[in-house]
Amino acid sequence: MMNHFRTRLRCVINTLTAQPEEVVSSTDPRLQVAAGDSPAEVVRKESPASAGTGQLLADLAKINSELAGFGPQLAPLLQDPLVTDVLINGPQQVWVDNGSGLRKVEISFGSETDLRALAVRLAGAAGKRLDDAAPIADGTLPGGIRLHAILPPLAVPFPFISLRCPRARGLNFAQLVKSGTVAPALAPIVAALVHRRASCFIAGATGSGKTTLLSALLELVPPNQRIVCIEEVSELFPAHPHLVHLQERSANVQGVGAIPMSDLVRAAMRMRPDRIVLGECRGAEVREVLSAMNTGHEGTWATVHANAVTDIPARLVALGALALMPEATIGAQVVAGVDAFVQICRVTERGRTRRYISEVGIPVWTDSRLSAQLALKVTPAGQLLRAPGWRALSELVSMDLTQFSEAV
Repeated sequence: MMNHFRTRLRCVINTLTAQPEEVVSSTDPRLQVAAGDSPAEVVRKESPASAGTGQLLADLAKINSELAGFGPQLAPLLQDPLVTDVLINGPQQVWVDNGSGLRKVEISFGSETDLRALAVRLAGAAGKRLDDAAPIADGTLPGGIRLHAILPPLAVPFPFISLRCPRARGLNFAQLVKSGTVAPALAPIVAALVHRRASCFIAGATGSGKTTLLSALLELVPPNQRIVCIEEVSELFPAHPHLVHLQERSANVQGVGAIPMSDLVRAAMRMRPDRIVLGECRGAEVREVLSAMNTGHEGTWATVHANAVTDIPARLVALGALALMPEATIGAQVVAGVDAFVQICRVTERGRTRRYISEVGIPVWTDSRLSAQLALKVTPAGQLLRAPGWRALSELVSMDLTQFSEAV
């Protein structure tokens, strides 16, 4: 492979350093590439005769970044392995999160027109349309970067671009334990939920690490089991040998052609899955997910937005209302099919952001309403405290939890 890379690099350098046959006036390099020239050929034509090999290769990298849609200002930020989010609020309003919270960076994208062109270019790279007729775009860029872009007049006064960068390599379960995301004392309990094919919801706020946690847990699934992942935009990429992805499709500008998550959940149930995983439950697809959990598809996992274990039932009831399901029906489905709730939170301490599983709970139906009973509470230091639902959790994972102190 290294010899192949060297051969390709040598060919590029030979192309770059060859003398041009004729002088071509400078134009947008993207237009020249669109006309049929290779990026290396464009650099050869446009660079002065005195340019050295280093300068030629730098010019080639710049053109390639432009072609990828990122541009020379944005590409270095996205290549930083510590950067998780890049938020562009205006031509000179760029914020970056590299694990220490958001900070503003001194980058200029020129004018509003230039920023709009960047947004449209990124949407195109993600295979999405972004214009006055379709002013909002969600998609995945090459390399797995999550894109959200919105144009004026919906965005005021400039186009807004939000980029979420995946880790170069996702953390596995052992690494999450080592980093403190999963407390060492909690690790065998969470692993038991996977091994015993419990069906669970992972809850947390935006950016709390729900997807990272779920991806790591899926790596614990035995390799002879088939996992079907259903997502709005594919973000779950665990190291598992039998994993297939289904991704929803939005309607076109004529308002037709949409394939919602609910349809994909029904399709997944016909694909002989051992595990069904829903990247994020945010709408009427909760009906199909709960149906899967109650029709023999054990080990189904999904994520949902909620601020605490005790808030998850209200969130599920609200989502069920979108599917025209009364609370009694939602409650019966959840209590019968969902085994546990896992809450993950994000905290910032001394300028450093960390994420950790903070609660584990059990769904219950009491007084004609769905609620959650807290079973374990985890302190920021990783200490486990027993809560009223600990006995039900103990039976679920077949582990003795009396070793942990009771929460006050």
